[in-house]
Amino acid sequence: MTEINTAKHSSEELLVHVNHLLPQLSSSAPAMTLEQLSDLLDSSAVTLFVATHEGRTVGMLTLALFPIPTGIRAWIEDVVVDADARGLGVGALLTTTAVEHAKHLGAVTVDLTSRPAREAANALYRKVGFAQRETNVYRFLIENESGLDAPN
Repeated sequence: MTEINTAKHSSEELLVHVNHLLPQLSSSAPAMTLEQLSDLLDSSAVTLFVATHEGRTVGMLTLALFPIPTGIRAWIEDVVVDADARGLGVGALLTTTAVEHAKHLGAVTVDLTSRPAREAANALYRKVGFAQRETNVYRFLIENESGLDAPN
């Protein structure tokens, strides 16, 4: 059975699980530190959902909520399911749990992006009710203090 919980407190154990999943999400994402994980979890704008299956951490999703003049908006980022757990419905459960959480907190929309090459992810998002928007996504890449670019 798969369970979805919100991560409330940072720990070395959670950090190990997050850093196991990150390379499966982005080959350019550096490993998180305990301080970075603590900062993430302390943010009132972000909720980190963690999926466990049979006692093992198998996925995560980050939900950001923010008020703007047109209402409360939500954005899903960094959805990843461990390669060994794909096909178990973990991604759908993470996504629908995040949408329900956003709805409960008054969000009027929930957005996300997914590269076209991620065919399974795109099919999943359509299956759980997301509709593809006709829009352009722009990115301004900011170089960080270490001189390294931000992860894709």
